Amino acid sequence: MKILARIEKSKSSWFLIFIAFLFFLLRLPSLFEPIWYGDEGIYQAVGMAMREGKILYAQTWDNKTPLLYAVYAFFSSDQFGVRFASLLTGLLSVFLFFLLAKRLFTHTKTVFFTTGVYAVFFGLPLLEGNIANSENFMLFFILLAGYLVVKTTPKAEPMLLLAAGASLSIAFLFKIVGIFDFAAFLFFLAISSYTSLAKLRLLVSKAFPFIIAFISPILLTILFFLTQNALDEFFSAAFKQNVGYVGYGNTFFIPQGFLILKLLLLAIFLLIVFLYRKLLSQSSLFILTWFAFSLFNAFFAQRPYTHYLLVLLPSIVLLVGLISFERVTEKNVTLYRERFLRNAATMGAIASLFFIGINFRVYIKTFLYYQNFLSFLTHKSTVTTYQAFFDRNTPRDYELSHYLKNHLLSNDTIFVWGNNAQLYKLVEKAPPTKYTVVYHINASKGSMLEVQTELDRIKPRFIVVISKDPLFPKTAHYREKIIIKDAIVYERIN
Repeated sequence: MKILARIEKSKSSWFLIFIAFLFFLLRLPSLFEPIWYGDEGIYQAVGMAMREGKILYAQTWDNKTPLLYAVYAFFSSDQFGVRFASLLTGLLSVFLFFLLAKRLFTHTKTVFFTTGVYAVFFGLPLLEGNIANSENFMLFFILLAGYLVVKTTPKAEPMLLLAAGASLSIAFLFKIVGIFDFAAFLFFLAISSYTSLAKLRLLVSKAFPFIIAFISPILLTILFFLTQNALDEFFSAAFKQNVGYVGYGNTFFIPQGFLILKLLLLAIFLLIVFLYRKLLSQSSLFILTWFAFSLFNAFFAQRPYTHYLLVLLPSIVLLVGLISFERVTEKNVTLYRERFLRNAATMGAIASLFFIGINFRVYIKTFLYYQNFLSFLTHKSTVTTYQAFFDRNTPRDYELSHYLKNHLLSNDTIFVWGNNAQLYKLVEKAPPTKYTVVYHINASKGSMLEVQTELDRIKPRFIVVISKDPLFPKTAHYREKIIIKDAIVYERIN
């Protein structure tokens, strides 16, 4: 038995080494991509401003919770550094997924299959795993919490629950949708040991460390922005702004109509899981609950951004493993009910994939992505061709940055009127105003007026106009200097 145990352990070790190496190879090209992605450009610009001492939300702005900007600021908005950090956290998440799968599944082949699928899909650019978005960092902390929650069930060990709650709080501080994973694991903790209403107080006491650990870092974050006199700005950017953002795509007869419908479907599914909880294994309970909340999470904002699917990836892979490989062990009527619920979940997963295909712009150039990298690596393509593969405007941005860097003095500043905040990083100049892109500036009359006031005060050396938006805050103190493709560079006269 000891020999077999060693062989099994050896198999797992070799599998993890192989899958980690594969994940690294799949992510390797991301470290050498040009600076091109619009969202990353905003994070870079905000990170640069924070490095110069500006207060997040009050003096430099975007609409996410703060940890992602802290990461960018820590790495001086260096794309290689941030993406390498994303690669490392991705590798750690693969390891945690493996540990979680071992806890949930009885068969080694299920563990290997699900871990392999997770690693490949997270490593590929198919779901924008190559981009250093919030979701890329969140998955590590979500999977850590999931592993700790499953490990502690049914004993509800306080220290493990504290660690799980704190881990989910960190995920939340990367992006507020981490609240859905918290809700999923809390629901699982409740129903996995629920027997009667009389013992509800006991359940609350078991979940108390989990809840407290989740809330505490958030309260500390609130306290920090309070001390910086930026609490209103923090709440507005991280929470209030997201209400409008979510509401934009969820209108269905009434405002938030789609959201209400999705909440109703989630509630019905959770009610069914609750009613049949005694007929389901702990693994089935955990996976079905997490999948339901993750699916809701992916469609929460009703916007077709591919990286939203990353939050669904772990639970849907676990669900596929549960359905495909794990046998139902219960007997008699329980057997059929278990199968019924699993088949229902299968239909839900298939329907989810169908809607994903309709609603999300999944990255369709995956094979060409690696071909482009190898061509560039072997000098079969030019730098311009390599850059244009990612975005046709990327070569223009690099050309603009080359011109500006050759004409800027150390104390000069630039202002970009466009949605190309990455130009600030290319020029290594922090944005002079609170807002970095046009669609944030045009969000309200107040932000437009604020930017105009700041420009009149700062008087940047160059204003680069990329957007054709007629609301550009023109000034009489600038003259047209050069046109580079569709971008106009204005220089201050005095």
